Amino acid sequence: MKFICFFVFMIPLSFNFYLLSLIGYLFMFLAFFLSFNFGSIFSSLGYFLGCDYLSFYMVSLSIWICFLMILASESIYSSKNYFNLFLLVIWFLFFSLFVTFTCMNLFIFYLFFEISLIPTLMLILGWGYQPERIQAGMYMFMYTLMASLPMLIAIFYLNNVFFSLDFFFFFPIDSYFLYFSMNLVFFVKMPMFMVHLWLPKAHVEAPIAGSMILAGVMLKLGGYGLIRLIMVFSFVGFSLNMIISSISLVGGFFVTLICLRQSDIKSLIAYSSVSHMALVLAGILTMNSYGLFGSLVMMVAHGLCSSGLFCLANLSYERVGSRSFFLNKGFMNLLPNLSLWWFLFSSFNMAAPPSFNLLGEIMLINSIVSWGYISIFTLMLMSFFCASYCLYLYSFSQHGKLYSGLYSFHLVNIREYLLLFFHFIPLILLSLSCDLIF
Repeated sequence: MKFICFFVFMIPLSFNFYLLSLIGYLFMFLAFFLSFNFGSIFSSLGYFLGCDYLSFYMVSLSIWICFLMILASESIYSSKNYFNLFLLVIWFLFFSLFVTFTCMNLFIFYLFFEISLIPTLMLILGWGYQPERIQAGMYMFMYTLMASLPMLIAIFYLNNVFFSLDFFFFFPIDSYFLYFSMNLVFFVKMPMFMVHLWLPKAHVEAPIAGSMILAGVMLKLGGYGLIRLIMVFSFVGFSLNMIISSISLVGGFFVTLICLRQSDIKSLIAYSSVSHMALVLAGILTMNSYGLFGSLVMMVAHGLCSSGLFCLANLSYERVGSRSFFLNKGFMNLLPNLSLWWFLFSSFNMAAPPSFNLLGEIMLINSIVSWGYISIFTLMLMSFFCASYCLYLYSFSQHGKLYSGLYSFHLVNIREYLLLFFHFIPLILLSLSCDLIF
């Protein structure tokens, strides 16, 4: 509750206080991070809010990404593009995410899960780049909303069974219908292969802040919801999880192939998110502790790494005016120091050591292979093609002949280096302190 009060008092900072908003988010991150919670049970209980290990990671990630979103959106501030409203939308978005991750009641979780869609839609429709953003926004809204309606009915049913919607009082229920109606919205939000089409559209049309929050936090809502409710479906899971995981893993392999034929940088990074979240989904559905912690690590690592890649894509877009691979070429000649950041984030995206992604991937591969040996083939193909598209992303953008239409160019400023540095440092520090996870 003290953080919500802190946050409510930050509303006035949305009115033309760019630097103060940044400092406010940073201060809030430090205050939250220093109240670290190692426990697996809810602590720091407020009215209906509590924080456990899982919530702690997710909320920390949300505050950090919101801080970086404001840092990345300096162009909206300098061009006076309704910046006050933009800060207010980010505030509203973070508030809904904070309550979603810390509430202990399923109905309030559902309510704020849906509310978080509204500011995301406003970001895409209000500050997106192309006219197609309306279609992309409606795609995202309809996919998530249509899938979440069965969950609302399932919540009322659970209330009749448990006589409470607090997570404490849940116990396993043997019902296939309930399994699908509850989890469908999480599969869409992850997104799982076959219900993933809204994600590349939303990413490509969103502004940089929209892409960062989508990749960094919004996809993690699905994983968070699955982890919270996996205990309710522990009976049904033994028969159904195998099918869902298989679709997810094979789909993840197909998506890595789709990545290899993208001509748009943002689109490639968006599709790579789908393949990473396929691993996370399979890891959660194996229902063992290795899979659980592996998926948590992967969600945090992917949130930071993917967000960093979107920032890099945006740096190129602001200078070249296009996101096409055919025009974004030869950046090593112009910005050799930015090539280092491209290399670091591309290699972290394919889980090269010493990245946090590697830790997550090792745990997930252990978990999935111990659950079914045959899955080693899809994991092998996914790892190989993941490395292939990361190499494709790096080599295509950094090498080659410069685009002849470039007639003016500005170098990277301190703010942009700081932005990349703040994405990179948590990844390294978390991988060095991996004993906390284990």
